[in-house]
Amino acid sequence: MNTLSRPLRRHQALQRLLHPANIAVIGASPRPGAFGAAVLRNLGGYDGRVYPVNARYQEIGELVCYPTIGAVPERVDCALIATARDAVEPIVRECVAAGVGGAIVFASGYAETGRAERTAEQSRLADIAHESGMALLGPNTVGIVNALCGAAITFMDITPVPRPAARAIGLVSQSGALGMALAQAVTRGVSFSHVLTSGNSCDIDMADCVAYLADDPACAVIACLFEGMSAPERLLAATELAWQADKPLVVFKMATGKEGATAALSHTGSLAGSYAAYRAAFRRAGVVLVEDYESLIPTASFFAKAPKPTAPGVAVVAASGGSAIMAADRAEQHGVPLPQPNREVRAILEARIPEFGAARNPCDVTAQVINDPNSLIECVEALLGAPEYGALAMPAVYSSEASIRFIPVYDELAGRYGKIICSPWQSEWRDGPGAKAREQARNIALFPTVNSCFAALAAANWRAAHRAKPRQGPRVLAPPTAKDIAARLIAAAAAPVLTEREAKAALARYGISCVEERLATDRDGAIAAARALGFPVVLKALSPDLLHKTEAGVIHLNLKNAAEVGTAHDAILGRVAAQSPAPRLDGVLVQKMVPHGVEVIVGGRVDPLFGPLVVVGLGGVLVEVLQDTALAPAPIGPDEAKALLHELRAFRLLQGYRGLPAVDLPALCDIVCRASEFIADQCDLISEFDLNPLICTGSAITAVDALIVRAELV
Repeated sequence: MNTLSRPLRRHQALQRLLHPANIAVIGASPRPGAFGAAVLRNLGGYDGRVYPVNARYQEIGELVCYPTIGAVPERVDCALIATARDAVEPIVRECVAAGVGGAIVFASGYAETGRAERTAEQSRLADIAHESGMALLGPNTVGIVNALCGAAITFMDITPVPRPAARAIGLVSQSGALGMALAQAVTRGVSFSHVLTSGNSCDIDMADCVAYLADDPACAVIACLFEGMSAPERLLAATELAWQADKPLVVFKMATGKEGATAALSHTGSLAGSYAAYRAAFRRAGVVLVEDYESLIPTASFFAKAPKPTAPGVAVVAASGGSAIMAADRAEQHGVPLPQPNREVRAILEARIPEFGAARNPCDVTAQVINDPNSLIECVEALLGAPEYGALAMPAVYSSEASIRFIPVYDELAGRYGKIICSPWQSEWRDGPGAKAREQARNIALFPTVNSCFAALAAANWRAAHRAKPRQGPRVLAPPTAKDIAARLIAAAAAPVLTEREAKAALARYGISCVEERLATDRDGAIAAARALGFPVVLKALSPDLLHKTEAGVIHLNLKNAAEVGTAHDAILGRVAAQSPAPRLDGVLVQKMVPHGVEVIVGGRVDPLFGPLVVVGLGGVLVEVLQDTALAPAPIGPDEAKALLHELRAFRLLQGYRGLPAVDLPALCDIVCRASEFIADQCDLISEFDLNPLICTGSAITAVDALIVRAELV
């Protein structure tokens, strides 16, 4: 999906709206409780000029009040519209006529009501903005904060956002209240350059805000609280701008249900839900996803402070054995390596740590550091200086006034060695002594939990590795004729759901190996086919109406002789005849029985927002129960296919387990790439497909079943 529904508005296009030299407050009021009064109060620290606009007043406080936007004595950069909904549209038109740079609309009651006439009102606002070129933020937004110029353009009684420090966070939120709530992290020392809430986004949306921040030098990291978009390709284009600027983008995605897969007919379709599609698209774009709301700002703050990791390894030093164990557990969970210290570092640790401690990684310096604080400082410096470590995790176990004096020492050491110290807060005294000092330190990142700490460290390693890899497009593996021939086969199928035999014929054009089989139309033909193939064999009903044959009871495995084949054939016909309505039956497939192996599913789905996706996972009859899958936008190359397989919880099975030979991973990756090419090529014709299972036995990988659903069915 390369074409944007409309172009992004970048920094220069939004400068007047989001970094205005002057602001007009339309609907300004001296009345306590009025939105117009609240905005004027919040603009008390603004660097620019403020113009109240309200025909009822000549003055509000010490400011001259103007009757209309056109009466303001200079061209207005940003117009804040704090009026009732009914008055908004004509005011927006007045702003356009007056050459206003951009408008912010507080009023609610538009498309969010679900009422057609209110949705039409919002559409008219969008049309005005698009036709005129005047940027419009909202409606139904609580406004923005630009800390660079002190512009708190909001009606909320917000916590003041001070001028940003170096390497500040730019925050974008679709939810106004939650966005401003996240900004209250300033109370513990987090620095924000901007807080932008998009509301209903009839014109300026999340994508525009991310694009603006990607170009803003005051913003080092972008944090997003994100629900969803009807045109996510715009957000992905904005993420690319952030990637090109080497500006980390940290996202917490709300609304993670599977509504996008409710109508799916294939296993693949039911597994590739809306959130999974977002995750896949974000991962390809280099976005850092956090799993919970509470981790968004700590993770963004970490990326704002942390230099690029010089090594993936992390050292853990703690004054509590239990804390060290917890850190090791979470490091293993997130795949963060904890290499052991080199000989020189180990000698320092052994000299400074009591014998009842642990002079290793994780390093337990014990409570003895209370009597000898310098011992901890020497251990910290030794670990920070070791080349095998890119970061140091130092849990804050106990909050006390005594510990605060050492925080500047650790901060200086981390800066000296060009590394970050990560400090998960483990005291239930949440804002106790030491918390704010750690947050305000330049080279120390404070986390609410050990889990969020190691998730961030893992994300930093992933992002660094992702940036180090050259971007390569997927190779074309299928023959030049594959796309057209497969398309003709799909179009020629008699039913919208292709039979297994029809599906395999189309997929075979892409070089995907399928089990040897023959079609029998009667009992004798089934026995003859089995003899020709060689026992043991498998019998299956071939019907466009039986999508999942195991559940329908029309598949029989490991048939060793003619008698078993004849009995199975009769049983299949009996099961088909017993169903109401009776499914169509094209015959019985006789297939060579494939030896036991690891069962994998490879398939694809055309997502309504993201287009073609390829899916891999543990296959067989338990695929939807185990839900062990990974997906990516299609097509993909071998490296991305390998990364998808490594994401599976069951990846260990592919490496050889309980007597099974290791799966030929390059061969499996090749099939995944070919399947991704198929769904990308045929995305206009089909909605979903799967190969389930692929039976993997060492170097032999064979598709024994396939399903393709044409797009006309959805």
